[in-house]
Amino acid sequence: MRILEVAELTAYLKDLLQSDPVLADVWVRGEISNFSRSSAQHCYFTLKSANAQLGAVLFRGNARFLNFNPRDGDAIMAHGKVEFYEPSGRCQLIVDVMQPEGAGLLQLQFEELRRRLESEGLFDPLRKRSLPPYPRYIGVVTSATGAVWHDIQHVLSRRYPLCELILAPAQVQGADAATTIIAALNTLIEDGRSDVIIVGRGGGSAEDLACFNDEKLARAIFAAPVPIISAVGHETDFTIADFVADLRAPTPSAAAEIVAPDVGSLLTQVGDLHDRAYQAMMSVIRDARSDVERRSFRLSRVSPETAIRYERQRLDGVLDSIRHKIRTRIDSERSRVASTTRELALLHPQQIMERGYAMVIDRSTGVRAQSAAMLKPGEEILLRFHDGTAGAQITSIEQASANATTKRGGS
Repeated sequence: MRILEVAELTAYLKDLLQSDPVLADVWVRGEISNFSRSSAQHCYFTLKSANAQLGAVLFRGNARFLNFNPRDGDAIMAHGKVEFYEPSGRCQLIVDVMQPEGAGLLQLQFEELRRRLESEGLFDPLRKRSLPPYPRYIGVVTSATGAVWHDIQHVLSRRYPLCELILAPAQVQGADAATTIIAALNTLIEDGRSDVIIVGRGGGSAEDLACFNDEKLARAIFAAPVPIISAVGHETDFTIADFVADLRAPTPSAAAEIVAPDVGSLLTQVGDLHDRAYQAMMSVIRDARSDVERRSFRLSRVSPETAIRYERQRLDGVLDSIRHKIRTRIDSERSRVASTTRELALLHPQQIMERGYAMVIDRSTGVRAQSAAMLKPGEEILLRFHDGTAGAQITSIEQASANATTKRGGS
């Protein structure tokens, strides 16, 4: 026999209750008794029937969604999950939605879904996007045969004929309506042209509008990459789609009025802008003309023409002086070049050789011998005259000195 500690048994009971799918998502009908609200705004009470009772708690985060003031003796319907509270060793219902019993199941489900989606941030005003000011393409999700499509076409053809409407037909009532609305919305998104999308239908009962309270549709609207306008029912009707959409329109016709500007107003604005631009341009022209006239008057008082004439005459004199100096310098340099040319001609080896001299060139190296010391007996040389060359061989070398002549080699 296994003996359990109290903590082991209570932990087992807690795990057992939490693993039960029915107890994790349950609606309970009962009468409130022993209702109290703590300083932290948590609500504690007992749900009872003729022969049973169950402790319950509605924490502050969900209590703020209450649309009535609970009191002892009220018959209510509550949604939540059953948990085992180990410190006191008893079961209790953790409530997240609570409504008077007469509210009806649809309303209770609506409030429960609204509370849950709001807690996830799907209704956060900070994430809602602004509508494009001048949409080129407007997508519409609604019935192709209903009055909504006709009304939207009529309003926009009058107000903003510059746009093009793209209809994605869908059922807007019935068991399959939410699925077809999601499919139509995805079709417009995949098409990629729509700058903004209207999801709408006309008025009806709560049951008729129930498809717009679908959680999958709410998440599809939340995930859409373009702004969504919800235009469902009449002005007093509210759906989950209204809360999650970027903008709620009270009616489909109102959505058509909101989604685009009035072309008449645009024409008036364009006319006003044209007039303002014309006036601004004329003002600039007047100011510029006044400035030119003022400057012209000042220039006429201090005309630069006299100074220009004087400077022109002075420039002519300077140019004449420069021309004279250039001519003188050119003549001088020309004479110097001619003199230098004559001197160079006289010193040119060709001139010297024409007078009977010759150059001695080492045949093997092609180097000109500038002295007898550069030659050796037996060496082959060339004698270059002014009119040709002659080959020769060194037979002897005589070097002149101040006192004697030295002879080397030879035979």
